[in-house]
Amino acid sequence: MQEFFQWAGNFWWLIFPIMGMAGGAAKAWERGSKRRHERRLETLKVKAQLKTAEIEARALTQQAKRRGPSVVDTTASVAPNDLVARLFTEHDEITARWLDYELDVAKLIAFPAMSDGRQPLTAAFLRAKKTADALRPSSADAKVSEQQVTEYLQAVGDYAVAFEIAEKDARRLRDSTFTEPERKRLERAQQLLKVAVDESATQAERNVAYKRVREELDGLILLSDDAVTVLEKQVARELPAQASTSTDASTDAAPAPAPAAEPQPLPITDPLRPAPPRTLPREDA
Repeated sequence: MQEFFQWAGNFWWLIFPIMGMAGGAAKAWERGSKRRHERRLETLKVKAQLKTAEIEARALTQQAKRRGPSVVDTTASVAPNDLVARLFTEHDEITARWLDYELDVAKLIAFPAMSDGRQPLTAAFLRAKKTADALRPSSADAKVSEQQVTEYLQAVGDYAVAFEIAEKDARRLRDSTFTEPERKRLERAQQLLKVAVDESATQAERNVAYKRVREELDGLILLSDDAVTVLEKQVARELPAQASTSTDASTDAAPAPAPAAEPQPLPITDPLRPAPPRTLPREDA
């Protein structure tokens, strides 16, 4: 015991870095707990909203059953059209938010986890999307059973929760899953992308920048065909400034029209004045 106190007396200064490390670990654990708590609250909120909509649909279904005959056609629509329409709207909004990441190369570079199916949360979101798309009715007026509406309601709720969680995790991770050389390549790709879509740059500069962007992202981020098509349209669009400049240049380069020849005055003859005598050629002797 005496040896321990002697060692502690010699190395008493270690208490300060140990306390700093402990404080940092405590703060990290607190931030993680706060994020987990926020996710649980969001999940409970979405589930409560979906549960309320489900209760409303079942109440309307019970009223329809009491008014209708004793034998109910399970293939008939038992859900109000506005409920299915609201589900369609929420489904489309989530898909549009996902397409913002899928088609925007700048967002893909900033948050690469949103396109990486190897990330567990992103993979869970993609599975939820596939399920919601499969259970979606053909239209809001389509005849669906109560079970189909309930399944679609649950699928849209899972789809919304999975997207929110995957998006927050992607914004948290950013490029932390890449190595230092890979991060530098992503940073160069971001800078080159700004040139590739810059309307003030020449077409040649934009083409070169676009080619460099594809080279930097090769092996790091897989761009979908739709994202490549959108980017190519942005790179190849006509430059207004360049078009006006070329028009002015062509106008300046056009040769000026030759001035019209001035009309020569016609000889005026006096009818009272005799015409001059004609001079005949002299014959050689």
